[in-house]
Amino acid sequence: MDNKQILLTDEGLLKLEQELEMLKTQKRQEVAEKIKVARGFGDLSENSEYDAAKEEQAQVEARIVQLENMLKNAKVIDEDEIDLNVVSVGTRVKVYDEEFDEELEYSIVGSTEADPDNNKISDESPVGKALVGKRVGDIVDVETPGGTIQFKILSIDK
Repeated sequence: MDNKQILLTDEGLLKLEQELEMLKTQKRQEVAEKIKVARGFGDLSENSEYDAAKEEQAQVEARIVQLENMLKNAKVIDEDEIDLNVVSVGTRVKVYDEEFDEELEYSIVGSTEADPDNNKISDESPVGKALVGKRVGDIVDVETPGGTIQFKILSIDK
């Protein structure tokens, strides 16, 4: 696993820590119980419940390792150090979409916290990458799979 620094907000860090704790406690116990029950069904070579439980166990353990690595390489964004003069991880940016004549608001987050349905976009996404480093009043062209979108930055806040 690479040691790329993971940018997180306080909220993102808390979510990862909670998921890790749940996997290490509850989920491991649930899977161990499924394996124990499946062993009771007899011949393991033809036991699909056992195979499924062992596969789930492997997935849980892989996610635990992934989360531990992410947390080890996490850099939490200090909200007091966020410069509201430029778009960066931890800021909320309001933009005007010229083509659709509408205002949109995005929270710029690290890639692990991205949730486009809730307007949380990664600093590594096409829109996030184009906005980061820009200032209020800047016109930004964003290359997307659907074509170029043009935004005007209206405001930057926390």
